[in-house]
Amino acid sequence: MTDFTLTSRSSLRLVRPAIAIAALMSVAACSMAPVYQRPELPVPAQLSAETTTATGDNASRIAAAELPWTNYFPDARLQGLIRQALDNNRDLRVAVLNVEQLRAAYQVQNADRFPTLNGSISGTRAPSNASPYPLTTTVTGGVTVAAYELDLFGRVKSLSEAASAQVLASEQARKSAHISLVAAVANSYYALWADRWQLALSEQTLQSRQDALKLLQLKFDQGVLNELDLRTAQSVVEAARITRAQAQRQWAQDLQSLSILVGGPVKNESLPPVPELNAQTLGRSADSQAAAQAMLATLWPDLSELPVGLSSDVLLQRPDIAQAEQQLVAANANIGAARAARFPRISLTASAGVVSDSLSGLFSDGRNAWSFSPSVTLPIFDAGRAKAGVDSAFVKRDIAVAQYDKAVQTAFKEASDALVARRTYAEQAQAQLSQGQAEAARLRLSTLRYDSGVSSQLDLLDAQRSLFSAQQALIAAQLARQQAHIGVYKALGGGWVESESSQGTEQASASR
Repeated sequence: MTDFTLTSRSSLRLVRPAIAIAALMSVAACSMAPVYQRPELPVPAQLSAETTTATGDNASRIAAAELPWTNYFPDARLQGLIRQALDNNRDLRVAVLNVEQLRAAYQVQNADRFPTLNGSISGTRAPSNASPYPLTTTVTGGVTVAAYELDLFGRVKSLSEAASAQVLASEQARKSAHISLVAAVANSYYALWADRWQLALSEQTLQSRQDALKLLQLKFDQGVLNELDLRTAQSVVEAARITRAQAQRQWAQDLQSLSILVGGPVKNESLPPVPELNAQTLGRSADSQAAAQAMLATLWPDLSELPVGLSSDVLLQRPDIAQAEQQLVAANANIGAARAARFPRISLTASAGVVSDSLSGLFSDGRNAWSFSPSVTLPIFDAGRAKAGVDSAFVKRDIAVAQYDKAVQTAFKEASDALVARRTYAEQAQAQLSQGQAEAARLRLSTLRYDSGVSSQLDLLDAQRSLFSAQQALIAAQLARQQAHIGVYKALGGGWVESESSQGTEQASASR
C-alpha cells in the first residue's frame, strides 16, 4: 500500500492542529479523584517485646524482605528444590500470567488517553447525475481521528490510573505466591528431614527390640523367663513395628507433597541425607551431654538467625499488604472516573486527506479535503445512574480500606505468632533435649540394675520406651523450631529476593 500520509503534506498540515489541541487538552485534564492517603496501621506500633541478638556487623540493619533466600537457606539441596519449584509450580505460573493479562489490559485502557489515527484509501465509480450520465471515478485518501474524547474532567485518566494500580497489585500477588512457594518448599524439605530421622530411629529401635526378644525367647525356652515377660517383650516389638510403619507412611506422603510443589519427581541427591545413628546420636553413650550435642549437631543444618525489626512498619514490606494498598489506590481512582461521568463529554472526530478522479493522480493533483466533527454529550436525565455510580465507587473504596486493614491485621498476627513460636519452640527444643539426656541416663542405670538382678525387665522396657519417646519428641520439637524460623522469615516478607545480584534484575523485571 502506498504511504500517502508522507506524500500528502498538505493533509498533514490540516490534521496537525487538531491533534495538537486534543493532546494539549488531554494533558491539562484535571482529576476528580480524592487525594490518596495511606491509612494508618490498625495495629500496635510494636510487633512484640522480643529482643533479638543479631550476629554480624550489619545483621541488625537487614530486613527480612532484603535478605535473599539463598542466604537464609544455605543448604544446596534445598536451594535446588526451590529453584525447581519456581520454574515448574503451576500456581506461580498462573500468578505470572495474571500479571501479563492485567498489563495488557492496562495498555488497552491507557491507549484511550491518546488519539487513534487511521489511514484509509477508498474509491467509487458510479454514473453522474447529469445527462448523458457518464461514469465518474472518485478516489479518496487520508487520515482520520475517530471519536477521541477530550479528557477535561479526568475520567479516562482515572480509569488508566486504576488499571495501572491493578497491574501493580497483580505483581505484588505474584510476589506473595513466590514467597509462599519458597516457604512451602522449605517446610516440606525439613519435614522430610525429620521423617528420615524418625524412620531411622524407628528401624533401629525395632531391630534392637527384635534382638532382645530373641534372647528372651531363649531364656523362656530354657525355663528361666516367665511367659508374662516374654509377651511384654513381644508387645514392645510390635509397637516398634507400628511406629516404623507410621514413619514410612509419613515419609511417602511428605515426599509426594514435595513432588507436587516442585512440579516433578524429586531426585535422590536432592533429598535430605540419611542420618548415621550411633551410640551418641541414639543417646546411649556414657557421656549424656556429648550424646545430646552429637544428636543435635547432626539433626539439622543451621539456619540464619533472622534479625527482626520490632516496628510494625516492617509489615509494609509484605507483598500482600502492598497488593491490598494498590487495590485501594485503584478504588480511589475509580471514584474520580465515576465523578467525571456526571459531567459533559466532548468527543472529536476529524479527517484530512485528498480527493482525485483517479488513483494515479491521488498524490499529484488531488484536491484537499477535511472534516471536523466535535460532539458534546451532556447528561440531563439518567434516573440517578451517574449518582449511583459515584456512591458505588465510594462504597468500593471503603471496602478496599477495610480489606487493607484486614490484611495488615492478619500480617501483624502472623508475624507476632511466628516470633512467639520461634522463641517458645527454641525453649521447648532445649527442654526436650534435656529430657532426652535424663532418659538416656535412666536407661543406662536401668540396664545396670537389670543385669545385676536388682530391677525387673518391666523397668528396663519402660526406660527403653521413655527414651524412644523422648527422642521422637526431640525430632518433632526441632522440626517445629525449624519451621518457626521459616515462619518468621515468611511473615516479614522474606523469600522474594534470590540473591544480592539478582535483586536488581527482579525489580527491573517487575517494572516492565
